[in-house]
Amino acid sequence: MQIALSLFLLTYIALLIFSNFKAWIALGVAILFIVLGYSPLSDVFSEAMNWNVFMIIAGTMIVVSQFIESGMPALLADWMMRRVSSTKWAIILLAAFAGLVSAFVDNVATVLIVAPIALDIAKKTKISPVPLIIAVSVFANIQGFATLVGDTTSVMLAGNQFADMNFFEFFIVEGKPGPFFIVQIGTIMSLIMFWFILGKHHETLKFTQKTSVKDFAPTLFLGLILFALITASFIPNTPNEINGYITLGVAVLFVFYRLIFQNQKQAIFDAFKAIDFETLGLLFGLFILIIGLEKQGVILELGQLFETLGINDPFVIYTFVILVSVVISAFIDNIPYVATLLPVMMSVGQNLNLGFPPYLLLFGLLAGATLGGNLTPIGASANIAGIGFLRKLGFQVKFWDFFKIGFPITMAALSTGYLLIYFIYS
Repeated sequence: MQIALSLFLLTYIALLIFSNFKAWIALGVAILFIVLGYSPLSDVFSEAMNWNVFMIIAGTMIVVSQFIESGMPALLADWMMRRVSSTKWAIILLAAFAGLVSAFVDNVATVLIVAPIALDIAKKTKISPVPLIIAVSVFANIQGFATLVGDTTSVMLAGNQFADMNFFEFFIVEGKPGPFFIVQIGTIMSLIMFWFILGKHHETLKFTQKTSVKDFAPTLFLGLILFALITASFIPNTPNEINGYITLGVAVLFVFYRLIFQNQKQAIFDAFKAIDFETLGLLFGLFILIIGLEKQGVILELGQLFETLGINDPFVIYTFVILVSVVISAFIDNIPYVATLLPVMMSVGQNLNLGFPPYLLLFGLLAGATLGGNLTPIGASANIAGIGFLRKLGFQVKFWDFFKIGFPITMAALSTGYLLIYFIYS
């Protein structure tokens, strides 16, 4: 277990230092994990891979590539910028919009859909798109805990063996404000923090020409993806990969539409060209590393740590849960971590007489695990997708570029949520 954990930590250090070779580093160490038996080959495709994320990234990129060329992001950027007075307000509005969409649509899909609008705002205001797309990723992650459909971990929490919550109980639970309102207050505090981070961007917006849209088909198909994802979120007992099936399915329909109705013979080539295989390779390698840690008992031992502390003070154990979850989720995908810790929180909550279910610990776990991914550029799939989008445009995002935006925004949301969850549910 120690060797596997050491290799994992060294891999993350290498990913942060050698940012131009992330996919190769992750895949290389993943092969080593398989050879050493840490990640059994039989489990790589059945357990390790989050096929839902892969299908969402591939499908969304296929449609988004044509969405960008159509001119619609530029038109939406114009519409958004005409409603504010300065560059700073345009960026704040964009971040808030990304967060709102992400409360109901998968975080990765949200980032890839909103990123082209961020890119056009950057072009029109002559600033770097890097901070804008980082902000889109960060605010999309913040809203992951807002609703039952915001993130996979929320679905896990709401299962009948844990919190047993329905969609509306994320708004009001037992007569108290639910996660949705706590997340919105945290988002407001994060937007205020982002306002100060953007201190220098106070330019007045000017418009010299009207943007025209060359083709409305990509927008319609992208709208179909959004509509289908939101609709599916209200349907019970759907497959775990339903969002991926929807996104990739609509993308395939879009390719056929271009081939048959628009007579675009290069449609299939364009689709493959649009997919960011480097980002998919990075995720492929990381998923193998994470299943290796899980198989070696690293994540399980973290869970057992909470039960062996012997602390009987709810405030202390709640604080510990938040802090550990933030740190761990900055490096480990939050899905296996939350899956391991949910039953532990139920047990600890019963021992502390926190009620059944122990909302204090359960909500604290998800708040920390959701926000922790914002601390590093590879802490969440949405971050990796956003940075991959930038890389295809020729922008390399360093650790510090991400951290100086993600850390203060995350701390604003985390401190707010930390206090609200404790005072409401303790």
